Amino acid sequence: MIKARTADPFTDLDVIDARAPRFNQMVVAITCLVALLTGWWALVAVLALQLTAGLVVGRRWCLPCAFYFQVVQPVFGEGPIEDARPPRFANQVGAFFLWAATISHGGGFHGLGELLTGTVGALALLAVTTGFCLGCSVYRLAARFRGLRSEDTDAIDLGELGVAGRGPVVVHFTHPLCSDCQTVEARLRSDGREVVAVDISSRRDLAHRYNVVVVPTTFAVGADGRVLARLV
Repeated sequence: MIKARTADPFTDLDVIDARAPRFNQMVVAITCLVALLTGWWALVAVLALQLTAGLVVGRRWCLPCAFYFQVVQPVFGEGPIEDARPPRFANQVGAFFLWAATISHGGGFHGLGELLTGTVGALALLAVTTGFCLGCSVYRLAARFRGLRSEDTDAIDLGELGVAGRGPVVVHFTHPLCSDCQTVEARLRSDGREVVAVDISSRRDLAHRYNVVVVPTTFAVGADGRVLARLV
């Protein structure tokens, strides 16, 4: 029996079924391959338009996304729920390169268009077959360059979290629909640790203040608020 969704794919936009980006990447890889083999460069423009529609007006308007959530997911069930920001950034990068390929073909620079299309297709195929998403990794690297480094967090105000004077505690930045967050929290509690969960969907101010780029992000904190270790 297929379990009911825990996250609505069209309204809970902070998170996403981890299988959805892989399915989208599979569509991108296949479409790019067909375009390269047949010379139907209009397919590249359609693909760029679809990625852009999903980013700008919502997942309902991205055909691969809508197909996954309305056809595939009901059959196979919901996959692990993860932070949506890294795959969203990967889609932004993919759309940019696909638009560049479209413009290149429109301007008669077909060699450049083929190179850009092949690059996007190869990276999408890499993500599908290995799970390594280059765009997601670039997102995390770019976040570090912006100064949003959780490793730089050296203290957390426990009074603001309602646990002043207690410690050591584990401050766990989470999202109620994040599967990995729930797994990590359950493991920490089973180890006998006192866990203070911070829901970033309602406390975005704390996520920003403590440089939380993705969830789960977890710190061991002493009674004085000093960060002892970054656990996750």
